[in-house]
Amino acid sequence: MRRKTFDALAVIGGLILAVVLLVAGGLLLWGHGFVNDQVHTQLAAQRIYFPPASSGAIKALPATDAQAMTAYAGQQMTTGAQAQAYADHFIAVHLREIGGGKTYAQLSAAALANPKNTALAEQVQTMFRGETLRGLLLNAYAFWKMGQIMLIGAIVAFAAAAVMLIMSVFGVVHLRRVPAEAEVFGGGTATSRQTAPAV
Repeated sequence: MRRKTFDALAVIGGLILAVVLLVAGGLLLWGHGFVNDQVHTQLAAQRIYFPPASSGAIKALPATDAQAMTAYAGQQMTTGAQAQAYADHFIAVHLREIGGGKTYAQLSAAALANPKNTALAEQVQTMFRGETLRGLLLNAYAFWKMGQIMLIGAIVAFAAAAVMLIMSVFGVVHLRRVPAEAEVFGGGTATSRQTAPAV
């Protein structure tokens, strides 16, 4: 194969790949924006605020949970990271206290076995509401995290597209400098490899 033909195919392939990467990066960037907007809108509508750092609600938490909550003290919940902190370091702590270390499923089974125990039934209802809210917040966190991954993917796609465009430019420059008769394999040119006349 002639070197010029090979270089031309490589340049065309590089340009096509760059376009594909640019489109992929654009779609990933759009997905990131959509997910972030939805998570922000839905969380903001709930009007959930983190307790102030000096509040008793924060001070009563275990040290690790208090530290995680203090990072967002006084702020309104609008991001997935905030939702995860509130769910795992605030609601979960209170659920452990309310349930005495037991899960909603365990308490619910106990309540079914003791239908006349009204205190247990109320405990089950409280656990159910808390677990439901915690699950919704963690779902918001999961979608937000996917949005962050999309953003990373978009950056990688755009960077790869830029590399392919630069390589394609170098390919065009090389294409113009290669002799028309040069071959890809075998070295030399077609004329230099012709059989010498017999003597």
